Amino acid sequence: MTTGVYLFDLASQHARYLATRQATIAGNVANANTPGYKARDVMPFAQVLARTGLDMASTAKTHIESQGTRIPVREAKSSETWEVLESSSAVSLEQEMLKAGDVSRQHNLDTAVVKSFHRMLMAAVRSGS
Repeated sequence: MTTGVYLFDLASQHARYLATRQATIAGNVANANTPGYKARDVMPFAQVLARTGLDMASTAKTHIESQGTRIPVREAKSSETWEVLESSSAVSLEQEMLKAGDVSRQHNLDTAVVKSFHRMLMAAVRSGS
């Protein structure tokens, strides 16, 4: 029985998720001085992935088990936000910059994994295996 390798599809979905999260962060930064604006964030990727019907599958006993493509955006909870400067908006620029750094790190990791997997596939094809 042959099963497909969906790493590239998963990486593509994660890239779309990261793009949406980066756009949401940029919107928060752009509206930091807008009176009454409330910071937003996207749902965690695990929840987005669960909605798509794709899930990590355990193919061996030694594997760790894990618990629509539209990525929902929600208002950030007050418990998730930091102290806000007197601008009458609920945006912490420091927190948004940390989120942007996290998105960048995740994107770099995704890119490195996809490149490594691509090299591995190309080596397998060249060797005839």
